[in-house]
Amino acid sequence: MSKSASRARLAEIIRKRSFGRGEITLASGRKSDFYFNLKPTMLDPEGAALLAELTYEALKDDKLDFVGGLEMGAVPLAGAIAQLSWIKGHPIAAFFVRKKPKEHGARLAVEGLAKGETLQGKRIVIVEDVTTTGGSALKAVEAVRDAGGEIVLVLTMVDREEGATETFAEAGLEFRSLYKAGEFLKG
Repeated sequence: MSKSASRARLAEIIRKRSFGRGEITLASGRKSDFYFNLKPTMLDPEGAALLAELTYEALKDDKLDFVGGLEMGAVPLAGAIAQLSWIKGHPIAAFFVRKKPKEHGARLAVEGLAKGETLQGKRIVIVEDVTTTGGSALKAVEAVRDAGGEIVLVLTMVDREEGATETFAEAGLEFRSLYKAGEFLKG
């Protein structure tokens, strides 16, 4: 399937499985009359494959070491991208950042690294399913920077176009998205 056909098909899946109308309170605290819950798309076999394919294509030239982000939205994405990157012969390892470190065990904020493995000096992309203001992704950015990682960019599947671009620009971070919310609000 061509990139444009994959992109169109994924948009259909998102529209059917993950987009809705109706009043909702977003993670940012803002109210909205539309929402995206990308989990049904990320956990659908075809949706997961297309998200991984399009994300991998968007990232393959960035010479990345790791892909990850804040739980829960980044977990299925990072895993699918890591798997596809291995299949494509350009492995990008995955991790995720806990919203709050566990109070038992290793008490890690960053999960998925093997014993002795670190993000120190590694090139990293932060991925997110849906971005409104960028606050959630910035939590992951902070944890990765605290671990010594270099943030190459933040990539979201759907940008709600409600301030994230400005937030990341102020933080000196490159920001990209696969889709803009406006693409789903038409029609």
